[in-house]
Amino acid sequence: MNFIISQISTGADTASAAASETTEGTLSILELIAGGGWYIMGPLGILSVIAVYIFIERFRAINQVVKSSTSFMEQVRTNVLNGNLEEAKGACRNDNSPYSRMIEKGINRIGKPMPDIAMAIESEGKLEVTKLEQSLSTEATIAGAAPMIGFLGTVIGMINTFHEMYSSGNSVELDQLSGGIMQAMVTTAAGLVIGIIAYLAYNILISRLDKVTFKMDELTVKFTDMLQEPA
Repeated sequence: MNFIISQISTGADTASAAASETTEGTLSILELIAGGGWYIMGPLGILSVIAVYIFIERFRAINQVVKSSTSFMEQVRTNVLNGNLEEAKGACRNDNSPYSRMIEKGINRIGKPMPDIAMAIESEGKLEVTKLEQSLSTEATIAGAAPMIGFLGTVIGMINTFHEMYSSGNSVELDQLSGGIMQAMVTTAAGLVIGIIAYLAYNILISRLDKVTFKMDELTVKFTDMLQEPA
């Protein structure tokens, strides 16, 4: 009986020691970041902040346009058909959205050939979309550049590892190699995580922007059809 108890006690002590070693071997986030090297993790950190800022700022701006009301079109329609162009322009200015500014440009061209009116509306629409696309190219660049910077850290880490192996000759120790290997893995993981986040953010913004362009096309068709209605 004493033998069984001693075996159980020995097994418990072994498990406790293993758990202690596992706990001591656990790395914190800060230790992981430091292990990647400041010259790689620093730029990746800056890129992550820029990517998050662009996403939040552009999402709010685009989402505000998506939720904009197009009820001003009823006033525009009534006033244009009655010949009250100034009142129609006033309705657009009061709304003050990309949609209303686009339609106002068309009202200013009333009396000219229909292709000229459509071209004016289209040009204004492209200008408004360009404003909304501001910084999206930067987001796309970060999505592609972050993994590449991470891979650069991987190459540097492996170079350091092989340099340690070469310098130590046959007496190389595992702890001499662990630093370079850790840097190689950490920078790759960090670059991929930031790249994935930026890529998802970019596509979310593009999908929201597509809704704006679709609504602009719809309003353009409605406006030109209204101008061609019989008096």
